[in-house]
Amino acid sequence: MSMPRQGPPIDRHGFIDQWMRLKRGSVSRRHFLQVTGLGLASFLFGGGATGSAPANAGTLGKSVSIATWPNYHDPATFEQFSQLHDIAVKVEIIGSNEVMMQRMQTQTAAWDLIVPTQYALAPYANLGLIEPLDLTALPNFDPAANLERYLAPAMFRSKLHALPKNTGTTGIAYNRRRLDDVTSWRGFFDTAMGDASGRTIVQDYQLTTIGAALVALGYPFNSIESDALSKAEDLLMQVKPHLLAIDSDYQPAMRTGDAWLSMCWSNDAAQLVRDMDEIRYSLGSDGGEIWTDYYAIPTRTQNRPAAYALLNHLMDPEVAAVDLLAGGGATTDNRVLALLPEEIVSDKVIYPDEASLSALEYAIAVVLTDPNRAAIMTRFKAA
Repeated sequence: MSMPRQGPPIDRHGFIDQWMRLKRGSVSRRHFLQVTGLGLASFLFGGGATGSAPANAGTLGKSVSIATWPNYHDPATFEQFSQLHDIAVKVEIIGSNEVMMQRMQTQTAAWDLIVPTQYALAPYANLGLIEPLDLTALPNFDPAANLERYLAPAMFRSKLHALPKNTGTTGIAYNRRRLDDVTSWRGFFDTAMGDASGRTIVQDYQLTTIGAALVALGYPFNSIESDALSKAEDLLMQVKPHLLAIDSDYQPAMRTGDAWLSMCWSNDAAQLVRDMDEIRYSLGSDGGEIWTDYYAIPTRTQNRPAAYALLNHLMDPEVAAVDLLAGGGATTDNRVLALLPEEIVSDKVIYPDEASLSALEYAIAVVLTDPNRAAIMTRFKAA
């Protein structure tokens, strides 16, 4: 269910140009959403095959929809699927797992495919919002090609409810020409209140911002214990006057030099480090977050056959490899890994060694809905 678009429509070439500008970090996600209208409505890829279409083209209906994240796919992925099956692909950009879940619970959206993060899977499954997958309809997916740690978060009642898309970390991006190495979350907050005062960004996302403050104080990333949260709030309030911004659109400020230090997701970090010699990315030696995003089919899908067909297309190792090269994430599938260039596979920002991952935690479902953490973030932003 899409909402009316505001402003003039954008054509396919304009959309791809804006998508690539977002990928390079020359525009913010907010600008991308405003210009393309994807914060408000679906964008249509294809909708009519040209040339000699396959014999089964058109058998999947007129359209299939996916709710996903900005800067997360190669647009050609959807164009190819549309041309193969003579079906339009509606892409809707969602800014957070919380918004995606709210819209599904309130039935203000009815997508055919969604891209949730691992900690949202349990609530979805327990609420009956996503369905167990029929793996016989997904021949391009090979469970044996994925490590168990990537499949386990999607397993409920002995049934796989989602397939991993890619994985990554949440760490620290810093300008090495302005700052000494920042290699821990304790160091992040100390530097923010010292050499990077006025030049630091924390994410507009309670899970990572409060989680990082907890880790800096020696608590688990996922803590919801009241005393730990109280101390984390104190630390955040101490750092607040020193911040440049509370914003998940940190790439532009890091690129212009307005920011020297930022909380950062590894897919963004891969782009920053690739383009700017002065930017470095580190994982907190004291802890932090590792995450995996998944594909899932909502129980309220309007076009189940097309949802399975699109998911199967996205699981094709060659298609997945192209998507990963565009988005900067790390694959969970060893078949896809074999297709990636050596310079990508050897990139420690995207594929850190196991030792550096050992201190990191997966976010858990209770953190998504904890009212105390939500209240702390509200007070922090309002202060």
